[in-house]
Parts: sequence; C-alpha cells; structure tokens
Amino acid sequence: MFDRAVPALPLTHLVSDCDGVLIDSEAVALDTMLTALQPYMADREQLAALIRPRLGLPLVTVLAQLFAHLQVTAAEGELAAIGEHVERECDRRLSLVPGVAAALAAITLPKAVASNSHSERVRAALLRTGLAPLFGTHIHTPDNSGLPKPHPAVYLAAAAGLGVAPGHCIAIEDSITGASAAVAAGMVVLGYIGGGHVPAGQALRMQALGVHATFDDMADLPALVSALVRAG
Repeated sequence: MFDRAVPALPLTHLVSDCDGVLIDSEAVALDTMLTALQPYMADREQLAALIRPRLGLPLVTVLAQLFAHLQVTAAEGELAAIGEHVERECDRRLSLVPGVAAALAAITLPKAVASNSHSERVRAALLRTGLAPLFGTHIHTPDNSGLPKPHPAVYLAAAAGLGVAPGHCIAIEDSITGASAAVAAGMVVLGYIGGGHVPAGQALRMQALGVHATFDDMADLPALVSALVRAG
C-alpha cells in the first residue's frame, strides 16, 4: 500500500468497476480463455502471462490482441464464439468478490458502477448477487456512455450521473486499463489487487499511474474510504 497527497476536493461519492471488483468474473474469464486458447499455446503459465495484463479491456479487444501476438489468424466468427463462451461461463459461475458486499454496506457514500462490460450484463449480475439496490440506475458502460476504458468516458459519465465533479469521487479498480481511465477522469483511485487474476507487480504499476493506494482484502476498503473522506 502507498498513500499520496491529501485529495484536493472533498470526497463524497464512490464509483466502482464491476468485473474483478464487485463480481469475481475476471478469474473465471482468465481460466476460460486459458482453456479455449490452449490449442495455440500449450504452456498455460506463458499464456496466462499474456492474458492477465489485458484483463479490463473489452473482451473482443483482449482476444484480438492475443491472436495477433500469437500470430494466429482467427477463423471467421472465431473471436466472437470464444467471447460468447467466456461470457456464458462468467454468467454460469457468477459470484461476488469475497467480502465486497460487507465492505459496500459499511460505506455510506452514494455509489455508481463504471464498467467495460455491457450494461445488460452488469445489471443482471448486480441483480443476481443482490448488489443492485446499492447502485440503482447509476450503471455506466461503453454502450451507454461512450468509449471503453482506458478512455475516461465511463468514469466521467458516472460522475455526471451522480451530479458531482469527478474530483469528488473515489474510484475502485483492479486493472491497469480501468485505473488509467479513472485517473484520467480526475478521480482518487484505490486499486484492488487481491484477485487471483491480478498479475504480479500490479501494485507498482498502479503506483506509477497515480493510484492513491492499493489493497488486497475487501475488509480494508471501508477504512481506506473513510480515511480519504476525512482527509478531504
């Protein structure tokens, strides 16, 4: 963990990524892609090392980059088929990130979601896991808010939807892609590095981006948020 300067504005709202922060889907996506792409690279560790840094990007982008890196020409419809298979597995094996429900319940700030997934999938996941009432209609994704992360559009839309400037928001992210978007939007970012999908050295990479602090246990999140709110 590392702490940066005291926030410039009072922090009054919380904006969270979904996959890998609320829903424990990134580990499922990683496992599913490892199996689907094994015909192209038998060494799972090497393949995982290629996939992990790309998690947080739109799934179709991840797959396209992987095929390009492996110098494999995808058959017609292959990327879409793999992507649909990954999404089905994530939906089938849906679960919360350990401790996140209790952590969010302890944080009284108004909340929004900023995700690179599709809005319908995010809403369905939040409903199935019981988190939907915490966020209401404040769900922002590229299909309703513009460009995907690492562009800051979904974070800017989340702040606008909450009726505040981005500088009043704390963002929770698990990926470099998402953290880059939240930092670019002007939010104070906390990086969750406790997921099994998170690559080694993530804390240092997040620090270099300008993330305020990292944590690996959701039980620590309420105290981190409380400290930031008091400092502001």
